[in-house]
Amino acid sequence: MRSSWLFPPRTREVQFDEKWSFVAKKQKNCDPADPADDHKGDWWDHVAYDPEHRLVLAVVPGARSIENAEEIVAEVKDRLGDQPPALMTSDEYAAYETVIATAFSAAVLETPTGPGRRPLLPERRPDPGLTYATVHKEREDNRVVAVERRLVFGTEGGLEAALGASSVSRTVNTSFLERQHGTDRGRNARKARKTYRFSKDWRVHEAMSYFTLYRYNFCWVVRTLRQRDDQGRWRQRTPAMAAGLTDHVWSMREWASFPAVQVA
Repeated sequence: MRSSWLFPPRTREVQFDEKWSFVAKKQKNCDPADPADDHKGDWWDHVAYDPEHRLVLAVVPGARSIENAEEIVAEVKDRLGDQPPALMTSDEYAAYETVIATAFSAAVLETPTGPGRRPLLPERRPDPGLTYATVHKEREDNRVVAVERRLVFGTEGGLEAALGASSVSRTVNTSFLERQHGTDRGRNARKARKTYRFSKDWRVHEAMSYFTLYRYNFCWVVRTLRQRDDQGRWRQRTPAMAAGLTDHVWSMREWASFPAVQVA
């Protein structure tokens, strides 16, 4: 299956993480019995990030739930043409292990046997190219004192090969996405940790999440992505340029007026 994007990104590595914010009021102040509080409280951006090209591959705003974890992994799979990237990493949020195992696997059908010949749930076989590892952080007094990698799917040889081929990662990490969270908080005031500028309506909050994160891909020049041209001059690049999605820095007008539905 081909990617839903006309020009799929050159993504080989994906980091998953969630960024916290809130709508109207914090979760501790919400009343579960009050229907008016249904869309208020904690709000999370589930983000899939390509650290090599600094590309926000996908974002799913909403509750920190397995349903949204399923959606973010499904979007990654769709945009990469159903093929798993060489390496996926995340923190130890348990939902990702289940979701990734289901998304990047194939059903193995077996003929039911025994009395009644009841149909069996098909066993799922992970994609042989699947490599997924997590970052385990040990804390003391709310400070990280040790970081340990844990291989969930794949082989140690496959993990070392993926890290060796990566242009940015030398160990299992989510550092690049965590840094991008900081960039997004600086560009979207409603995401700041201590602020009076928080969103009052979840629809606006969700729309601004998509707006700032996807605009970053095409309109935001990233210093570490610049390259020297044939004349030795620095050429500035956006994440979309680095990932092969475009050949120039887009203006805000060009990005906002680009057709939302792409037709082959």
